Order: sequence, then structure tokens, then C-alpha cells
Amino acid sequence: MKIDAGIIARDARESGPAAKVLEESGYDGAYTFEGPHDPFLPLVSAAMATKKIELMTSIAVAFSRNPMILANLGYDLNLISEGRFILGLGSQIKPHITKRFSMPWSKPAARMKEMIEAIRSIWDCWQEGTKLDFRGEFYSHTLMTPFFNPGPNPHGVPKIYVAAVGPLMTRSVAESADGLLVHPFHTLKYMEETTLPIVQEGLSSTKRPSSDFDLAISVMTVAGLSEESFQKSLEACKNQISFYASTPAYKGVLEAHGRGDLQPKLNLLSKEGKWQEMAELIDDELLNEIAVVAETPKQVADMIKERYSGKGQRISPAFYSGELELASTVIKELKS
Repeated sequence: MKIDAGIIARDARESGPAAKVLEESGYDGAYTFEGPHDPFLPLVSAAMATKKIELMTSIAVAFSRNPMILANLGYDLNLISEGRFILGLGSQIKPHITKRFSMPWSKPAARMKEMIEAIRSIWDCWQEGTKLDFRGEFYSHTLMTPFFNPGPNPHGVPKIYVAAVGPLMTRSVAESADGLLVHPFHTLKYMEETTLPIVQEGLSSTKRPSSDFDLAISVMTVAGLSEESFQKSLEACKNQISFYASTPAYKGVLEAHGRGDLQPKLNLLSKEGKWQEMAELIDDELLNEIAVVAETPKQVADMIKERYSGKGQRISPAFYSGELELASTVIKELKS
């Protein structure tokens, strides 16, 4: 199993040195996410500062962009990194797509599947010289003049991973992408009883072997090198869980543990902007079902191994304390 970690940097200027630390510490992959900053730009400096670590977006919001933009970004980052890039996408939720990005929303699972097909059609045009003639329900790409065609990428095209929680999106990903980014808002019970069977159904429907599909599991992790950083991590993790749990599409995770009634309460608070009150509703029982909560780096590693050993191809502990040293210490324990 490959071990990945987030690039801990305040902005793109720091991402190169931060990615280099992760590489030197022994991580197999380093990722950015769509938050206060664009997720793609930091990977340029990360690619130039490293030699072997894989680089990925986990995730970039797909529906705030179009297939041509994503095809260009994926092509260029795979070129700059010399074949080390993985394009990780996620749908985000309707209010963010329509109100934050001012982009259309409809049939997210079907749209995601078509977006992947469109990106691959564009890449096929560039790599193989085929005529660009993609016509779908949501996207149409039929024009590619020589001036805008970069030609074949000597390092090929990147894999596409997609995040999913609900059954429809999970099946769509299994049918079309190269891998599933198991959403950090999951529990072992939900993953084993809901996610994995649906993945198998999707792979079977397209006659794809499991060996052709990667499972990359993101794990919320509460840990710190001091009491202060532990508490910072705990608070940040609870905030993140409450945000995810407020989303109607993710209610199934809560229902798997008999906590479905929590979702509408959190959703109402989110609409009122009561973010602190939302976090206070995440009790220790739910926190420990979703996150790995440990006092020392060794305990973090031991709990991750116990919970996820043999479950997928990649594991990504998500650290909330902002301590690069913590990430460097945990990897040594994970690989020992």
C-alpha cells in the first residue's frame, strides 16, 4: 500500500519545499486540495522540487471547471512532473457549485462520468491524433485546431481518481475512472458494507478487473506533537466532520450508525452560519468512528494499520495540526 500525505503549505511558494520534505521522509504521494487556494498551482513548484514522489489533487472541484481546462491542467502537470501526476476530482455540493462558482448543477453522477469521458477524448486527440468529436448530454468538444493541440505527451496521460460517498457517484466512478478517492467522511463499516460492494458492481458491469482500479483511502487523523497542536487538530477535525455531515448526499454514512437524525440538524445550523455549534454536535463516539484519534505518531500508525491494512492501494492520513514534523514521524512508523 502506498502512503500519501497532504502538502502542508500556506501558499504555492511553500509547496515545493514541503513536498520535498515528504519525499525525503518516505511518502509515496503528496496531494493538494481545493481550499483557500487553487489546488493545481502548488503542484508546479512541488514537481520542480521533487524527483520521484507522485503528485495529485485530492481533490480539485470538477464542476467548477470544464473538461478542456482539466485536460490541459492534467497534461501539463504530467509533463512537468515527468509522469508523476494523478488528476483527483470531486463534485462538491450544489450550493458551492451554483453559489460560489456560479456554474450549473444537474445529475452529478452522470455529469462526472461524462466529464471523465470528455477529458479522455481530448487526451486521445492529442496523444493519438484522433479527430475530436465528443458530443454528450453535458459537454460538447468538437474543435481542436493545430495551434491548440500540444501533441503527444512523452510521459503519457495521468490517471483520473474521483471522490465519492453516495451509491450513484460511487458506481459512476467504478465504471469510468482509474480509481476511487474514498471520501474522508466515511467509516470502516460504511466502506465495507456499502462502498466496496458498489465498486465491485461497477467494475463487473464494465468487465474491468479489480487490478485495473485503485482504492485511495483518505483518513481523518487527530494527532499532534504537543497538547496545543493536538487540540488544534481535534477542533479542526470536528469542524470538518460537521461540515460533511450536514450534506444531504452524505447522510448514508450517518444512517449506517443509526445517526441519520443528525444530518438535518447540522444542515439547518450550516444555513444559519453557526459553524461552532455544528462542531459541538460531533460527539466522541462519532468522532472515533470516522477519524483516527491518537496521542502519539506510533499510535496513529498502529491504528491506521489495524483499520485499513489490505483494504486498498493507497492510504492518506489527513493531518489537521499543520505540523510537517508530525507527517514525517508518522510515515516512519507506518513503514516500520
